[in-house]
Amino acid sequence: MLKIGLTGSIGMGKSTAGKLFAEAGIPLNDSDAVVHDLYAGEAAPLVDAAFPGTMKDGAVDRHELGRQLALDPDGFKRLEAIVHPLVRKRETEFLKRQRAAAAEMVVLDIPLLFETSAWESVDVVVVVSAGPQIQRERVLARDGMTKEKFEMILSRQTPDAEKRRRADYLIDSSRSIAETKERVLEIIADLKTRIAKGDFRNA
Repeated sequence: MLKIGLTGSIGMGKSTAGKLFAEAGIPLNDSDAVVHDLYAGEAAPLVDAAFPGTMKDGAVDRHELGRQLALDPDGFKRLEAIVHPLVRKRETEFLKRQRAAAAEMVVLDIPLLFETSAWESVDVVVVVSAGPQIQRERVLARDGMTKEKFEMILSRQTPDAEKRRRADYLIDSSRSIAETKERVLEIIADLKTRIAKGDFRNA
């Protein structure tokens, strides 16, 4: 089973590309969605213990957590130590289910693919990218986003140019959704051809 690592910096359209892979029939494990689910359940009391006052009505209040992290950037390491093992557990369960279903390939949507060395466990890397001005406009249009928060997030991510350099496949999300979909279908078709030729013997 081929594991596709899908990544991209904030505001680059990674989530949209992931949905297009899923719509094309490729099973998708969305790390952002997994974290959202964990914040509403088992991770909430753990996060609240490390960051008091961040749990509201049994779920993590992302705005309060973000406020505390802005004041204490070192807190990211504490947060990741809590969340990453839970995310990896969910990913392992997803892969087990897809192997049992004899899936030919799967997509692992991992925001910090390079930052966490998760790229070492996938067979192919797909990077979603757009120009810096488009990225900035998309991110600053989000609720609760500030220029300072955006810069802080960017500082923790591998630069876009480096991601593009390390990509096996690149998706330019600055174009229309239709063109992005066309590119996703091209990648899937190429991977199917390469699988048939035996390019991924250990996948």
